[in-house]
Amino acid sequence: MALTYQQLLITVPLVLRAGNVPSIVGEAGLGKSALVEEVAKKMDAKLYTTVVSLSEKGDLAIPVPPLTSDSFVETKNHGRLANVQFGYSETLVSIVRYAEENPNRAIIWFLDEFNRGPQSVQSELMNLVLQRQINSLRLPETVKIVIAENPDNTMEGFENSEYAVSTGDAAIKDRTVRLVMASSTNEWLEWAKKPRGQDKRSQINPLVIEYLTQYPSRLVQPHQFGSDLTPTPRAWERVSRNLDQLQKLPGKVQAQLAPDLFSGDLGTEIGVSFAKFVQAHGVRLKVSDMINQAGLETDFQQLEEADKLSLLREWVRKYPETLAQNSGAANFSSYLTGISPDGQYSLIQQVGEDDELLNKMYNTAKEDPAGAVAELYETGAQIATYGDRGE
Repeated sequence: MALTYQQLLITVPLVLRAGNVPSIVGEAGLGKSALVEEVAKKMDAKLYTTVVSLSEKGDLAIPVPPLTSDSFVETKNHGRLANVQFGYSETLVSIVRYAEENPNRAIIWFLDEFNRGPQSVQSELMNLVLQRQINSLRLPETVKIVIAENPDNTMEGFENSEYAVSTGDAAIKDRTVRLVMASSTNEWLEWAKKPRGQDKRSQINPLVIEYLTQYPSRLVQPHQFGSDLTPTPRAWERVSRNLDQLQKLPGKVQAQLAPDLFSGDLGTEIGVSFAKFVQAHGVRLKVSDMINQAGLETDFQQLEEADKLSLLREWVRKYPETLAQNSGAANFSSYLTGISPDGQYSLIQQVGEDDELLNKMYNTAKEDPAGAVAELYETGAQIATYGDRGE
């Protein structure tokens, strides 16, 4: 079970109001940090963020000598702490000072990438998360803690996870509320279309929106063997910003740079696919145009194999009579050569399932042996034979 971004916007404040610590677990790039920022905004809470994976042992509790009386921060109600100008100590000083100056405003301390920090760092944070105290310092009541973690293979549902994380302490797991975050392409696209700035442009480049509307499963892809880069919502945001700049360059330069530029965020397979989509400017062919207009083969070749096959399948399903006419058969043959052998075989199988169509094509070919219908009929027979041999 998992919650989407919009569902977590409701659930995280609920857990905080109940006096508990939410632990948001999700793949990298899903938007956990953005979620916590929006939660803080909705709660009118002051947000402090610490990236635990960048911290070292001793950042929180070990003072740095020499210390004088001026090195300690005395608080009115919450004890004192050595004011060491780095790590958690400085953050805690800022949090406590803000709490005392704004006693009626909520504070969220966001511990990001919690389980990617060393076990020693997690242990130092234990008292703050569980007991809300470190040394003689007690966290003000207005301070709420939110944790974000990447999955580890000890977590239910993430047995195959390969993140380099330190498995969380059992006490932490027992005292926090795990909220698993899932992606929702529909939610993301709804956000992506919202206007931003004075020019009222969408949050995300329209070509990214159109691509992911057409291929919604590609918003997030699981890590695959042989590829260390895969699409995530955060990666698509970078792609969108890069695309904004790329589109300012000459078309020839765009075509040269796009495959490598997008592959650097999305991995080679989807990066190259998106580059082709951009090069075609998101063109969407219609079967009716393919039947009646010449010269669309270039646009057809820029489509992905699945889209090519889908269009030709629609042609056979909706307009079979055109295949028994020389003009239609000639057009169909020009597109048929543009798909893979497996796609050709699959398509000819579909044609062969329509006995009425085959009879019409056979009769037309018999009447005009040199026509396009006869040529398509013969080509189809050869493709079917090759396919049978392959099996």
